[in-house]
Amino acid sequence: MHADYLTDANDCDLTDCAAREAPESATRKLQEVEKIIMNDCLIIGGGHNGLVCACYLAKAGKKVTILERRDIVGGAAVTEEFHPGFRNSVASYTVSLLNPKIIQDLNLHKHGLQVKLRPQNNFFPLSDSGSLSFHKNPQDTLAEIARFSEKDAAALPAFYEMLETVADVLREELLRTPPNVGGGFTDLIRAGSFGMRARKLTMTQRRDTLDLFTKSATDVLDAWFENDHVKAAFAFDSIVGNYAAPSTPGSAYVLLHHVFGEVNGEKGAWGHAIGGMGAITQAMLKEAEQLGVEVITGAEVEEVLIEDGQAKGVRLINGDTHRAHKVIANVGPKLLFGRLIDEQHLDPEFQRRVRGFKVGSGTFRMNVALKELPDFTCRPGRELQPHHQSGIVIGPSMQYLEQAYLDAKQFGWSKKPIVEILIPSTVDNSLAPEGQHVASLFCQQFAPQLPDGRSWDEEREQAADTIIDTVTEYAPNFRDAIIARQIHSPLDLERKFGLIGGDIFHGALGLDQLWSNRPFMGFSDYRTPIKGLYICGSGTHPGGGVTGVPGHNAAREILKD
Repeated sequence: MHADYLTDANDCDLTDCAAREAPESATRKLQEVEKIIMNDCLIIGGGHNGLVCACYLAKAGKKVTILERRDIVGGAAVTEEFHPGFRNSVASYTVSLLNPKIIQDLNLHKHGLQVKLRPQNNFFPLSDSGSLSFHKNPQDTLAEIARFSEKDAAALPAFYEMLETVADVLREELLRTPPNVGGGFTDLIRAGSFGMRARKLTMTQRRDTLDLFTKSATDVLDAWFENDHVKAAFAFDSIVGNYAAPSTPGSAYVLLHHVFGEVNGEKGAWGHAIGGMGAITQAMLKEAEQLGVEVITGAEVEEVLIEDGQAKGVRLINGDTHRAHKVIANVGPKLLFGRLIDEQHLDPEFQRRVRGFKVGSGTFRMNVALKELPDFTCRPGRELQPHHQSGIVIGPSMQYLEQAYLDAKQFGWSKKPIVEILIPSTVDNSLAPEGQHVASLFCQQFAPQLPDGRSWDEEREQAADTIIDTVTEYAPNFRDAIIARQIHSPLDLERKFGLIGGDIFHGALGLDQLWSNRPFMGFSDYRTPIKGLYICGSGTHPGGGVTGVPGHNAAREILKD
C-alpha cells in the first residue's frame, strides 16, 4: 500500500494519525488501516469489460483493484469443468464481437488467445429430409439458397451488402462515446461529428439504417426474401438474447448487432476460442496482472459507499471496506442502482427510470457431455461432418420463431424452443475425452419470470427436458448420447453471474436503450448521477456481447476526469 493513498475525509494520512495515538492503541489503529485500502480506481466485477477497463487505466499509471464476487474472474465469459473430463464455456459461448483494437492493445494473442473460425457457418435442420446450410464459400451458399428460391439467391448479395454498409456505420460508433442529450459543448461536437458521418450515406443507405434500427426483423426480411426458411435463417439472429418475436418492432437491430463483429480479420465471421470463452478473460487477466492490477476474488460488494454525493468506495458483505477516488461498476444498471446503492442517493425520477429499465433476454443455457455426435435425420451419420462444426440452429420457420415467444409469454417457456447447438470439441480437442464431445445449447424463449408465481427452481429440469426432446426430434440419438448436463435457467444466470432477469446483455437492445439512451438519456457517457461513480459493463454503449468496448470507452472517460 502507498501512504499517499491512505487518506480519510479530512485528508489526514491514517498511518500518521495512528502514530499520534497512545502506544497501546497504535497497533489497533494500524490494523484498522490495513482493512481500508485506497485506490485510484476500484472496479466492481471481474467480467471481461471490467478487465478491459482495468488494463487501460493501469496502462495510464493508475492503481486499480478489481473486486470479483466469484472465485474466478471472467464474468459470463468463463470455462468450467461440468463433468469429469468435460469442459465448456458456461454462458457466452462463441466469438465474433470482441473488438480487434482491444485484442491488439491488451496483447491477447501473446497471452495465448487463439480463435478458430467455424469451418461451416450455419446449419438449419428443417425436417426429416430437408436442411439449409450457410457455407464459407459464398457461391456455395448462393447455390444452397437457390434450392429454395432463385429469387432469394439473386437478392442475397445485395442484402449482405446492405447489412455490411449499416454494420460499418455501427462499427464507426463502437469506440466513440455517444453524445449526452442535454450535455455540454463536447456533446454537441460528438453529435455534430456523427451527423457529418451520416451525411456521407446515400439516401438508400439512410433508409436502410433507419429500417434496421426501428423495424421488426419480419418487416425487413419480408422486403428482401420470399422463402420462409430463408427468412427464418436470418431472423434467428434477431431473437438471440432478445425476449421478443421476429415481428416485434426493434428486433431488426438485434439482427444487426450480431453482424458487426469479425474474427481474424474476417468481417461478420464467428469462431471458437480454444479452451472456451474463459481463454479470452484469462488472457485479459494475464495482461492486467502484468500491469499491476490487483484482483481480489470471493469479494462480493454489498453497497457502494457514498459521502456528500460522491462515491468513495464499497463495503463487502464480510464487512471489509475498500476506498477509491473512482468507483467503476462492471455490473448491469439494474443491479447497480437497484441493489448496490441506497435509494436515498438517487432522486425519485431516476429511481423510476431504473425500475423501468428493461431486462430479461429469454435465455436458457445448457452444456451437455456427449458420448457421440448427434445423428441428424436430414443429414445422417455419427462421424464428424462439416455441419457438426457449424452453428446448428433449430428454428425452421418464421411461425416456429413466433410461436416460441408466444408460448413463453403464456406458459413460461416455449413448447418447441429455438436452440442453437455448437459442438466446440469438434475443433478443440482440449474440451472432452477422445472420441467424446461437449455441446453448447443456447436456447430461446424462456420467460425471465415465470407466470402464476412459479419458480425456475421448480421448473428448470422440466424445461431442460423440453430442450433435449426438441433436439432429439431432429437427431434421434441425441438424448441417449448425453452423459451429463449443466443447466442455467434465467434465475440461475442471475444468481451465478449477476445478470438480472437472466439478461445476457445487461439490458434489452431496444431503440429506447441504445446509443445516447443507454443506459439512460443524459448518462450515456459511462458516468452516473453520482460523482465519482462510473459504469463500464454491457448496460452501456454499445450493448451486449463479448466486445470489451464498454470497458475501453469507460476507461477513456474516467481518465478525462
